[in-house]
Amino acid sequence: MTLLLIAGIPLAYWLVFSRARWKFLAESVVALPIVLPPTVLGFYLLMIVGGNSVIGQWYESFFNKTLAFSFEGLVLGSFIYSLPFAVQPFQAAFASVDRRLLEASWTLGRSRPYTFFSVIMPLSRQGIITGCVLSFAHTLGEFGVVLMIGGNIPGVTKVASVAIYDEVQSLNYGSANMYSMILLSFSFAILAVVYFINRRFIRTI
Repeated sequence: MTLLLIAGIPLAYWLVFSRARWKFLAESVVALPIVLPPTVLGFYLLMIVGGNSVIGQWYESFFNKTLAFSFEGLVLGSFIYSLPFAVQPFQAAFASVDRRLLEASWTLGRSRPYTFFSVIMPLSRQGIITGCVLSFAHTLGEFGVVLMIGGNIPGVTKVASVAIYDEVQSLNYGSANMYSMILLSFSFAILAVVYFINRRFIRTI
């Protein structure tokens, strides 16, 4: 979630305020994980970072370990798959800011960075909180991408969603139910927090 926050906010700002004609292509790439099957995305990521790829070979020679089927590769796959769930709420929040407020700030001689942190960010806090929480919850329950690029290595890349699958395959329905209830309860709590914060935010404006 931290990586998505760091990368997603500048990207969302550029998507909202850039005048580049090819911006729609960037928006399509960012939104692609929403409609693309997770196994397809995981397969191509595996091909990109695998041991036979340029990126995979560079990473292995530099860090003396493979990027695929590692915790770092798992983080990379989760980051790409959850990117639109962070960027789109950020983007919607930035786009909803009244442009007259931005123009007033610029007219007063304030720089764009100052306007961003003093005007845009405070007025976009609802969308930023929503994007952070939803991307975190989405990453937590991801299955297809993390299984393709991270495998199922206990203590390294085995995550909760994969553990549920393993328990079902082994007919350990009690353990699978326990893991599922934990994820269900956590996901419900996350959504409840988001809606509560949004409701409180609406009441204050």
